Amino acid sequence: TSGGHSWGSPATVAHGCQLVQATLHSIFARLQMLAVKWLEIVLAFGNYMNSSKRGAAYGFRLQSLDALLEMKSTDRKQTLLHYLVKVIAEKYPQLTGFHSDLHFLDKAGSVSLDSVLGDVRSLQRGLELTQREFVRQDDCVVLKEFLRANSPTMDKLLADSKTAQEAYESVVEYFGENPKTTSPSMFFTLFSRFIKAYKKAEQEVEQWKKETAAQEAGADTLGRGEPPAPKSPPKIRRQQMDLISELKRKQQKEPLIYESDRDGAIEDIITDLRNQPYIRADTGRRSARRRPPGPPLQVTSDISL
Repeated sequence: TSGGHSWGSPATVAHGCQLVQATLHSIFARLQMLAVKWLEIVLAFGNYMNSSKRGAAYGFRLQSLDALLEMKSTDRKQTLLHYLVKVIAEKYPQLTGFHSDLHFLDKAGSVSLDSVLGDVRSLQRGLELTQREFVRQDDCVVLKEFLRANSPTMDKLLADSKTAQEAYESVVEYFGENPKTTSPSMFFTLFSRFIKAYKKAEQEVEQWKKETAAQEAGADTLGRGEPPAPKSPPKIRRQQMDLISELKRKQQKEPLIYESDRDGAIEDIITDLRNQPYIRADTGRRSARRRPPGPPLQVTSDISL
């Protein structure tokens, strides 16, 4: 307190600014290097699954990452995120550690940037009042020492707060969000929640691999000690052959399947992503086949995974 004016906590405000800056720097640097490619793969999966309903999308909202946990296999044991983790591990092992440098997401999510900036403005007003009071009392040693000690700190706080605000707006806009309507708590929490889910999925996939390997090893051990299974009676073998023949006849009557819907098409998409951005091979054919007469279709800016 000086001259009746209350001085806040510059150290606390400075820590908030520095925390936001450090987190934004790590997010931007790391995501530009690795996670953007990861998000591109997510977009390719979304386009593949939505291809029969709507045109290709060129981006998606970060909130759509939560949908990776909502889409589950028929047995409800695996999510789309589990499958993506497997694809990343097999096709893009260099992307598996994209989250390794993002250590401060939880802490940054707890910082209210608006509150920090408001505190900086309050401190600035308090210092300005103190400066005006010192003009009237230039012989006051206490005021002189106070201004000498705190003016440089205030200058650094102003610079840091401006840098933090500009960095936040830049990163949020980079990911297609609106910094005016997206608070740091919302933005950082999206990444924090997704990374926690991704790490958990990695652990579960690894555990499933170990369980599968153990089961296969046990089956091999039992198989070596068991006598060969008896051959099926002639009647059962005839029934099996009849069933196979019936299935073959039904398959011959099935309509032709377009190339993009065949087995393994999604693996081809992932492989092609290594060399160029995702583009559906049959976009032209599908558009010509399904588009009704009228104005051109509008491309949506996001997808629903």
